[in-house]
Amino acid sequence: MKFILLATVALLATAGATMAADAIDQVPTAPAAVETPAAFSWAGGYVGVLGGYGWLDATLSQGGASLSDNFDGGRIGGFGGWNFDVGHNVILGVEGDVNYDWNENSYSGVKVGTDVSGSARARAGYAIDRALLFVAGGWTASRGYIKAPGAEVKETFNGWTIGAGVDYAITNRIFTRVEYRYNDYGSKSFSGIDFDTKQNVVNVGLGVKF
Repeated sequence: MKFILLATVALLATAGATMAADAIDQVPTAPAAVETPAAFSWAGGYVGVLGGYGWLDATLSQGGASLSDNFDGGRIGGFGGWNFDVGHNVILGVEGDVNYDWNENSYSGVKVGTDVSGSARARAGYAIDRALLFVAGGWTASRGYIKAPGAEVKETFNGWTIGAGVDYAITNRIFTRVEYRYNDYGSKSFSGIDFDTKQNVVNVGLGVKF
């Protein structure tokens, strides 16, 4: 009888130890922490390159006679600026650009056109996730020239520019751009010819945020 009692106690003790071990093994582990990716922001500096096409309309006047003509051509350039996130998806910024335009016509062997241009603009935009819709405006300038055999004259036209476009971030650092601009370079006289020039421009670009 004593032997049976001891065997029963030993069996219960073994079963209790096994259940305790199983209970310890079955304690649930805490879930692993999941890192939330940082929200995308347009704030900060950026640089980029652009290409496009310009439609330049000019009126040339001399001695009471005038000629209106189109000086259309491709363009290439670079841009850079800084964005400020002021909250509520509103982005403000400043931007500058320098370009080279191929706008030239020839009149009886005399070449007339514009080449180097640039601008300094203020920007205001509204961010929709990775898309930034913006308007921009400010000062612009373009260098005009007259080239005749053995002679060349260059002058700078100053004016104003306004436009709109969209930047789209394809990664956290790289973005694309499409924009339209209207440039009014006003009137200027050189070599006895009065020039009144206006330009419509479409640009596409690729930029890098830093």
